[in-house]
Amino acid sequence: MSNEEGVSSSGDEATAGNDTEVVAPKRKAPLWQRALPWLITIACFAYLYNRIASQTPEGMTVIGYLADVFASVNWIAWLGLMIPYSFLYLLIDTAVLWRVIRWFNADDIAYKDLLPVRASTYIISILNEQVGKGAMAVYLNRREGVPGWEVASSMLFIMFCEFFYLLSWALIGVTVSWEIVPEIFHNIPYIALGAAIFLAAFIFFFRSDRFDAVGFRQKPLLKSFRNAKWHYYLTIMVLRSPALVGAVWVYSVAAGLFGVEIPFIQMIGVLPLIFFGTLIPGPFRAFAVALWPTLFPDYVAEMAIFGFVQHNFFLLFNAGIGLLFLRRANRELFSGEAAPQKA
Repeated sequence: MSNEEGVSSSGDEATAGNDTEVVAPKRKAPLWQRALPWLITIACFAYLYNRIASQTPEGMTVIGYLADVFASVNWIAWLGLMIPYSFLYLLIDTAVLWRVIRWFNADDIAYKDLLPVRASTYIISILNEQVGKGAMAVYLNRREGVPGWEVASSMLFIMFCEFFYLLSWALIGVTVSWEIVPEIFHNIPYIALGAAIFLAAFIFFFRSDRFDAVGFRQKPLLKSFRNAKWHYYLTIMVLRSPALVGAVWVYSVAAGLFGVEIPFIQMIGVLPLIFFGTLIPGPFRAFAVALWPTLFPDYVAEMAIFGFVQHNFFLLFNAGIGLLFLRRANRELFSGEAAPQKA
């Protein structure tokens, strides 16, 4: 979701004959808010270090133990899994974005025009996911004249659907692997039931005319939800699903390369929840990385390295794919005249 910047102007602050607006300076985030992701990361890595140290063979250091695990992996085979999956994810991710943009913002935009810009935003997203979304807003603003807040509304819709998509797959995974997933996951059916009731009420609230008088419902940032039909939510979840099924297979096979056999059925039960962990703020996807050794305590070192390279390689390689499209993306973003702004 893109951050909106406030712009204010005052007749007292503008000089006579000058219509320049005074732009309010962007407020700096509180220190605790900026420090929180790093504190989470430090806590996760301290937890991992202590868990690994408790299983390090006598006479070896933690670093030496991790190095032995790292050296035992067939990295050529691992790259053979991850590289095709990264391209598959880009194609599916762009398809989701293209579908939503055509619904809410620009009904004539082509998939092939959106692909290079979507890929290039992965580069920026390494540092800041919100800035990456901002680049997409700039592109649609210049090409189609779409206001930035409309793009933000579409991104919010995608994020909203993402939650229910992951929860749906978590429910499927727990159901088919009930006996082998940790017992705490047995609460997922109750969570899913509550989420389904909420989603039904949410859609009814935004689609029913009887709630037109509710003030916040009319906010521009919620435009996508006002315009979304019920099957739009289902469509996005279905479009996303091949990426999750592909990830389950890739992660299951990749775990075997690290010496840990995780059957496909069991991976369906845990991977959607691990992906929820990637939403926790912090560099290096630290919270998600820490979940792997927690779920597989007999293979702490193996799963710590597995989680770290799986999540961070995916992020970095996607950025590498973005570099392939960067020249075209820059041409799309900055060449030619901007489109007239839509009302």
